[in-house]
Amino acid sequence: MSSQTKSFITPEEYLAIERKAETRSEYFDGEMFPMNSVSRRHDSQSMTAASRRHNLIAGNIFAALHRQLSDRPCEVYASDMRVRVPATGLYTYPDIAVACEEPQAEDSHFDTLLNPVMIVEVLSDSTEAYDRGKKFEHYQRIESLKEYVLVAQEPYRIEQFVRQSAAQWLYSEARRPEDIIKLSSIECELALKDIYAKVS
Repeated sequence: MSSQTKSFITPEEYLAIERKAETRSEYFDGEMFPMNSVSRRHDSQSMTAASRRHNLIAGNIFAALHRQLSDRPCEVYASDMRVRVPATGLYTYPDIAVACEEPQAEDSHFDTLLNPVMIVEVLSDSTEAYDRGKKFEHYQRIESLKEYVLVAQEPYRIEQFVRQSAAQWLYSEARRPEDIIKLSSIECELALKDIYAKVS
């Protein structure tokens, strides 16, 4: 009886491949996983609408944080900045990541962040379960991480997890356009009406 063996690649091999690739992949436990590998049960028109909403929301958040952090010792990164979870070995791409004081990178390429203070994920049908579950389990192992924010694409819903201790996170939720999310880890605010600007 024959059995298929998975081809194991090292983190170094993953990074070498990833830095030349046209599409992004996560890496965990010796395997690469294309970011779009989870199938979506939508037609092309709804996928295009979801992509537009996703990009508008992520762009609005990036712009708001970049403006507030422009004269402070923090840096905000969009989805091209890879994050590694040292404790588990996951390499992934958050929609938004913020690092303060001394951002730490895996190597001289400075394209893999090790110490985000806050991470934001914009939810989609294909990634929501992962972002809420396994991915958040990985993120919780990042010692520097103080806040995790989940943003729904349909206005208005933002969920916030604030670290209270190594194993305890405080949950809160905002659902009204007039609500303002206070990000204590980076001393910033996000107004829901601004996050969902131009998102129908």
